[in-house]
Amino acid sequence: MRLDKLLANTGYGSRKDVKTLIKKKHVSVNGQLVRSSDLQVHPDYDRVLVDQEEVHYQDYIYIMLNKPSGFISATADGQTMTVVDLLTADYQRFKPFPVGRLDKDTQGLLLMTNDGELGHQLTSPKKAVEKVYYAQIDGHVTDDDVSQFRRGIELDDGYMTKPAVLEIIEAGDLSEVYITVTEGKFHQVKRMVEGLGKKVMFLERIRMGTLTLDNQLQPGEYRELTEAEELSLQPAEQKKR
Repeated sequence: MRLDKLLANTGYGSRKDVKTLIKKKHVSVNGQLVRSSDLQVHPDYDRVLVDQEEVHYQDYIYIMLNKPSGFISATADGQTMTVVDLLTADYQRFKPFPVGRLDKDTQGLLLMTNDGELGHQLTSPKKAVEKVYYAQIDGHVTDDDVSQFRRGIELDDGYMTKPAVLEIIEAGDLSEVYITVTEGKFHQVKRMVEGLGKKVMFLERIRMGTLTLDNQLQPGEYRELTEAEELSLQPAEQKKR
């Protein structure tokens, strides 16, 4: 990898900024000051310093975000704050994107990464990755509703969803449930509940595949995944390598 690319990708400015740093003798590789921005370096073996501060390079970033209500699941929007706006500049420089989406008024687990292959694996309909939600529903949820979810719900556009799981925590005027789906249709959970003649009042995603929301994270807070969490998300064939 070229030295200027490595430094630009680790937050030291544009390629032009990096070239200026190098010309002014602020950068060393393996103890030697360098003057050429096109020097080839290996991030895993070469020790790169900028003003005596060691540069740590990584290709991918994996972030667990507890998405708060009011933010959209996108990388940019002209009018509304996005989930990327919640991250510090140190993380934004990796250009992460949300894996899948949560509605603007839905909160909970959102994985953010710049690993496009993993993002595809987790959102591909063929993979049928489970998404689990905690929901509060206006109306008394019944065993018949559970059975309808098990068979699939016809949405307002005529689409019949795949079988899903509706687990009653507490039934009442405001019922509490867990909902598990393996699809990602637009507003799917809310529309499925509407198919029962009821309405979702609060929705929070608590699990996606093997990844479970850290209950220590308050809405708007985030952290990098642990090594074990990262490994659990990788396809089985990749884990064996």
